[in-house]
Amino acid sequence: MASNTLTIIDNRTGKRYEIPIEEGNVIRASLLRQIKTSEDDFGLMSYDPAFTNTASCKSKITYIDGEKGILRYRGYPIEELAENSNYLETAYLLIKGELPDIERYKAWEHNIKTHTMVHENIKRLMDGFRYDAHPMGMLLGTIGALSTFYPDAANIFDPESRRLQTRRLIGKLPTLAAYAYRHMRGLPYVYPDNDLSYTGNFLSMLFKMTEVKYKPNPVLERALDVLFILHADHEQNCSTNAMRSVGSSHVDPYSATAAAVAALYGPLHGGANEAVVRMLMEIGSIKRVPEIIKQVKAGERLLYGFGHRVYKNYDPRAKIVRRLANEVFEVTGKNPLIDIALELERIALQDDYFVSRKLYPNVDFYSGIIYQAMGFPMVMFPVLFAIPRVSGWLAQWNEMVQDPEQKIARPRQVYIGEGLRHYVPIERRPAPAHLEEPVSEAI
Repeated sequence: MASNTLTIIDNRTGKRYEIPIEEGNVIRASLLRQIKTSEDDFGLMSYDPAFTNTASCKSKITYIDGEKGILRYRGYPIEELAENSNYLETAYLLIKGELPDIERYKAWEHNIKTHTMVHENIKRLMDGFRYDAHPMGMLLGTIGALSTFYPDAANIFDPESRRLQTRRLIGKLPTLAAYAYRHMRGLPYVYPDNDLSYTGNFLSMLFKMTEVKYKPNPVLERALDVLFILHADHEQNCSTNAMRSVGSSHVDPYSATAAAVAALYGPLHGGANEAVVRMLMEIGSIKRVPEIIKQVKAGERLLYGFGHRVYKNYDPRAKIVRRLANEVFEVTGKNPLIDIALELERIALQDDYFVSRKLYPNVDFYSGIIYQAMGFPMVMFPVLFAIPRVSGWLAQWNEMVQDPEQKIARPRQVYIGEGLRHYVPIERRPAPAHLEEPVSEAI
């Protein structure tokens, strides 16, 4: 008779172990510790660099089936949310677990907009950055600084405090991001306009000049809203893992969010769509696409925007962004890079090299083209990723804080270094083999 267990026979000792299987396909790694060759043996560990097959938590927030190309927030297909919802409603869903009714949505929107302003000292802090500072670095620094403005955020086990910090962070992220952009451009800061929508207000803080009232283009406003929905959460990615891991020390959510932003800063994560745009610019012409495909297949270069750690099918977000691009181009004019991107996709999806490896376009393949068409410099791309992702980070953080199984993150390691060695005074030591300390110049 079948049972929900895994039988392990240790061929070193001949012992047999029954390991329970949970949730259909999960075993607890800690149970491997019982498999020993002797009483003083540490026990077995699993070795999984980059957590390619290790679950660090149980979550109710985001469901992904990479084989089928499915992405759902709290059970709702991403396609339905992108078509019918807006970012603030989606953020409510991620954090609260359900879609709001009209009254709750109005209250939620009001509570977010109440916290769009930042302390004037933040402006002075922003002014301290160099004129050419990367906006993601400025965002990282100012989010971390918020923990000093709101010491009450340390009360992470107080539900009302968590609700307040959640509103503050979602409300202030666009303001901090816009301030970083304006500082980079040498422009005066624009205060929030809470008469506008969440994304409309963000566009106003970015691009308002001398007009009394900024009126965002509704097509671009909606496009940005959809992009925010698509980027709001994506399960246990690098930055979300950073949010949970740092948050597991019971630090305040501003510090944990700064850690998540730092993870997103990396070119393998939040900078991926910039890499796509730079690649398309370097290709320069549709005529070069067959040559590029040949180089990729020969292992001579990478094709950015294709393939995904999770998705082994067409990224459902990429399909939405591809359709969205045409709507944006009707307003901004066609970005010539889209033709190169479409030709790359067309050829790649007909080639067995890519199909057999399940290398399909991901969300980064088209999102950067849209951002560029809307007038965003490439250094702002990861910032545009961070603004909506904060709602996902906070949903994950809230879930982690309330999970009784979660402890401070502390992975094991497999030590492969030297055995016991004894200290030798410096004057009697030989020169270390293959080690040389270069002399650096003073700055």
